Amino acid sequence: MSDGSAGGPRLLVRDLAQLVTAPVAAGAPLRGSALRELEVVENAFVLCESGALAAVGSMRELASHALDGDVEELDGSGLCAIPGLVDCHTHPAFLGDRVEEFSLRAGGASYEELHAAGGILSTVRATRAGGAEELAAAVRRHADWMLRAGTTTFEGKSGYGLDHDTELASLEAVAAAGGVPTWLGAHSVPPEFDDADAYLDFALAEVLPGAAKLAEAADVFVEEGAFSVEQARRYLTACREASLALRLHGDQFNELGAVELAIELGARSIDHLEATGDSGARALAASDVTAVLLPASALFLDRPMPPARVLADAGAAIVLATDFNPGSAFCESLPLACSLACTQLHLSPAEALAACTVNAAHVLGLAERRGRIAVGQDADLVLLDATDWRHLAYHLGGDLIATVIRRGAVAWAA
Repeated sequence: MSDGSAGGPRLLVRDLAQLVTAPVAAGAPLRGSALRELEVVENAFVLCESGALAAVGSMRELASHALDGDVEELDGSGLCAIPGLVDCHTHPAFLGDRVEEFSLRAGGASYEELHAAGGILSTVRATRAGGAEELAAAVRRHADWMLRAGTTTFEGKSGYGLDHDTELASLEAVAAAGGVPTWLGAHSVPPEFDDADAYLDFALAEVLPGAAKLAEAADVFVEEGAFSVEQARRYLTACREASLALRLHGDQFNELGAVELAIELGARSIDHLEATGDSGARALAASDVTAVLLPASALFLDRPMPPARVLADAGAAIVLATDFNPGSAFCESLPLACSLACTQLHLSPAEALAACTVNAAHVLGLAERRGRIAVGQDADLVLLDATDWRHLAYHLGGDLIATVIRRGAVAWAA
């Protein structure tokens, strides 16, 4: 156990049944056996000071710390502390819903048929029809849903405007809600353009200059009916020149070369991978590109699950996220994603937790500050209403989140 510096508002969470985190010495992202090697402290405490973690350890060590002055105490009896969850792939900037599409899919319509009938573009129409204030309110609402599910850091994509004003308003709304903005300028081709190349001409000339001032990363959907590998290369190269980190939606339905493109360009992640074969998994394992897995999306669409076990065993850096969006994954719960990871992707509870904490923070460039319970990191914690932290995945869809602490203050409590 180590001490942080004195001074500033302090919160002491004491008498925790368990505290679990990835060890700092392992670095980030975690791969292979390191994904399963978590540190568990029984009968633990955490001291938060000035928004950071000042001390962490077992209760028997608490007496060695001077706690003079004002210290707010929180009783952790019967609770477990895990790092604040990090959702590195969400689409929260939208208006309207796709419940009619959900009903059609339940009646047998395929994703491709729904996409041809409207799909993403139906949300584009609804989002464009609203104003910036309405969009900002929707993002705040969605961010609050994530918070109550234990997410203390979220990435949020644009991509439901596909014009100048709505795309920039989306990025501003994500940032204002405390999220990490990603410009998904190449999500789909809006109806006012004849083809993807014409749309990219517009997006790169007219939207990228503003998006580069607001976003941390750029993303593209590589898929039949969306953007080809060649078009994605053009888009991502321009975004990299504008100092944006690179990410891709790839191999969701078809292997078109998105994995190879992600590796070629040094992308931070490739997300989905439901259609990725063994050669793609081996290529990712030999690269620095993280594999972001979205099991809620595969479940929602009744598609094959991504090959998580193959990727993990090959040594790839794997990550879990929700893919929260109105069309293919209307789910903001990382605990549910962890349950799916264990039951459908055949990951262990430890692998699932590491994948949506330290590894997810790595995708966002935040692993030095988020994703672990360690001195000096941001004081982001989730207290589970259970005496064993593995209930995070074990309690399928359960009422599990007791308290969410963000930057050393209680942000939500049941």
